[in-house]
Amino acid sequence: MIWEGLTFIGTVAFALSGAFVAMEENYDLMGVYILGLVTAFGGGAIRNLLIGVPVSALWEQGSFFIVAIVAITLAFLFPFLIFQQWIKFGLLFDAIGLSAFAIQGAMYATEMGHPLSAVIVAAALTGTGGGMIRDVLAGRKPLFLQKEMYIIWAMIAGALIGLNLIYSPIGYTFLFIVVIVLRMLSVHYKWQLPRRKMNHFIKPKPKNHTT
Repeated sequence: MIWEGLTFIGTVAFALSGAFVAMEENYDLMGVYILGLVTAFGGGAIRNLLIGVPVSALWEQGSFFIVAIVAITLAFLFPFLIFQQWIKFGLLFDAIGLSAFAIQGAMYATEMGHPLSAVIVAAALTGTGGGMIRDVLAGRKPLFLQKEMYIIWAMIAGALIGLNLIYSPIGYTFLFIVVIVLRMLSVHYKWQLPRRKMNHFIKPKPKNHTT
């Protein structure tokens, strides 16, 4: 039940995210569906490749494909109605998807008996992989590489599950809420990881003077 609940929440949140990005970029109907589905299921596909699960296992989630298609269809048919709510709650939906899929990915890797490093990677890629593919296909810089502390929350969730510090339904629910709260706080307070710009270290070339 926990697995299915997290998958449902993440699927809806990311499908809507991909659909709205596609409409912002003026994609046609097929582009909206493709970007929505890729955002919802891309992270799981990348995770499966890395932890040794056949990518075809995604087709076993037939009901969630229907959920994603319904969410995308509603977004396309009623963009103004839903987009107004997206403006208000878009970051929250994204945080919900990040948290749900990160925990789901970590649980998946743990149940397969993978080591801690693989659990963390599974959490990070399941939580951010769909958004990464979405941004690349939309011609945008991937969100988790440039803004706020995004992927770090997924990695922390994976580490807690991989270390068996979180293992009960109550624990998963608490972690789900905590990741959402931390994600929203990082946006509100603009928490960011350290960064460097190489142009600070590169001396400008002297200009050639011609007579």
